[in-house]
Amino acid sequence: MLTVALPKGRIAKDTLEIFGQIFGDEFKFDDRKLILETPDFTFLLVRNQDVATYVFHQAADIGVVGLDTLEEQGLDVIRLLDLKKGVCKVSIGMKNGEVLDLNKPDLKVASKMVNITKRYFEEKAVSVEIIKLYGSIELAPLIGLADMIVDVVETGATMKQNGLSVVEDIMTSSTYLIANKNSYIAKKDEVLDIYEKINGIINK
Repeated sequence: MLTVALPKGRIAKDTLEIFGQIFGDEFKFDDRKLILETPDFTFLLVRNQDVATYVFHQAADIGVVGLDTLEEQGLDVIRLLDLKKGVCKVSIGMKNGEVLDLNKPDLKVASKMVNITKRYFEEKAVSVEIIKLYGSIELAPLIGLADMIVDVVETGATMKQNGLSVVEDIMTSSTYLIANKNSYIAKKDEVLDIYEKINGIINK
């Protein structure tokens, strides 16, 4: 029996469809239920930001989560497989027409992804002030709160609608199958079995 943590929304739906293909059955959460139990699996429906936490603390054996979230949280879990879904970028956005000048003093960056932002600018040896925001990040450059933002970009439409442009990509992200280190040892056969079956589906 494996416990699987899934993020609410499209990724959970896509992952359950993959399990359906593998086992020839329908895997579906009942309305508003957060736990789905089958003979071989217990699926947990959690917030995207909490998937790796559940797996790290062994409340779940495996999980599915975006690489950007893994990089931001830095939790010590095993990255088993790139599922090649939910592909997006973590990018720097600025007001239309503005150019990224890392030599400018007192740069301010607004982001909810503080650790990814910090690492990026440290690697460039650039000192910046990072302002943590939880939403509506596009506002920050428009009202002078920050010079730029670091955010997840799928199509770029949200930035475009708010008069911002992508000036640089920091990383590409997609969803990953992850495992708890202890579960990987204690339930190695089960973990590797599901890994191989999922790998067989997505890399046909």
